[in-house]
Amino acid sequence: MNNPLHLLLGTRSQRLAEPLPSRGARITGYLALLVLGALVALCGCFVQALWSPVGLLLALAAAAAVFYGGLRLTGTKLGAGMPLIGWFLVLMVLMAPRPEGDFVLAAGVNAYAYLLGGAVIGVICATLPTRSPFPFGIPRQRD
Repeated sequence: MNNPLHLLLGTRSQRLAEPLPSRGARITGYLALLVLGALVALCGCFVQALWSPVGLLLALAAAAAVFYGGLRLTGTKLGAGMPLIGWFLVLMVLMAPRPEGDFVLAAGVNAYAYLLGGAVIGVICATLPTRSPFPFGIPRQRD
C-alpha cells in the first residue's frame, strides 16, 4: 500500500535525486526565506492568540510549511535554518516588553506552545536528509 504523503512530497529517493539550484539562486532563496520566516513569526503571534486553539495549529502549520519549503527549495539544511533564524529573531523582539507595558507575545500556554512547537518543527526540518552532501551546499576546500 502506498503512503499518501508520497504523492504530495515524493519518496525519499526521489527527493534526494533532485538537482540542486545554482549558487546564486540558493543565496537569493536564503535571503527570501529569512524574510519569510520573520513574516510568518509576526503573523503567527497574532493568529495563535486570536483563534485559540485552532490559531495555534494554523500558526505552527505555517511555520512548518516555511521551514520544510526552504529545505526543499534550496536542497540544503541552511534552507530550513534561515527561516528558523528569521522566525526566532522576530519572536525575541516581540517577547520583549515595551515601555508602555504592552506585549505582542504575552506569557501564556498558547504562546509557549507556539515557541516550543515552532522551534521543534524548525529543528526537525533542519535535520532532515538533503540533496547536498555538504552542510551548506558548499564543498569543503582542501588545503
